Amino acid sequence: MDPHQDEVGSLTFMVRKVWLNMRSAIAAELKAFGLSTPQYATLLMTEAQPGMSAAEVAREVASSRQAANEMLASLELDGLIERRPNPTDRRSHQIHVTESGRARLAEARIAVDRREAELEAAFTPEQRGAARDWLEGISEACR
Repeated sequence: MDPHQDEVGSLTFMVRKVWLNMRSAIAAELKAFGLSTPQYATLLMTEAQPGMSAAEVAREVASSRQAANEMLASLELDGLIERRPNPTDRRSHQIHVTESGRARLAEARIAVDRREAELEAAFTPEQRGAARDWLEGISEACR
C-alpha cells in the first residue's frame, strides 16, 4: 500500500470531500438567488438542452424521479421553468427554462463563477487545467 495514501485517505474519500466542500461554498452563493444546488444544475442543464424530461433531469442530478419532480414543481411554481407536453410521447413533458429562469440563472452564474474563481485563485492556470483534465479522465473511466 502507498504510505502517502494513509496520510490523505482514499481517492474516493478525497474527491467526495472536495465535492462536499465546493457544494457548500456554491450553495451559500445560490441562497441569495433562492436556488438550491440541484435547482441551479437543473436550470443549467435545461437551458443547454431544452426539452429534457423529468426522468432525464433525475438521472443527471442523481436523484430519484420523485425528488426531481418535486424540485421541478418548485421551479415551475417560481416561474423559472415550464413543462410542455412532449409531441412524440403523451406520457411525458419537456422541461424549458422561462425568461425569468434565464435571468435568474444568469445572475446566479456570475456569483458561482466568481466564487469558483476565488476557490481556484491559489492555483496556476496549468494546475487548474491539469485538475480539470484529471477529473474528466476519472469521470470517463468510471462510466
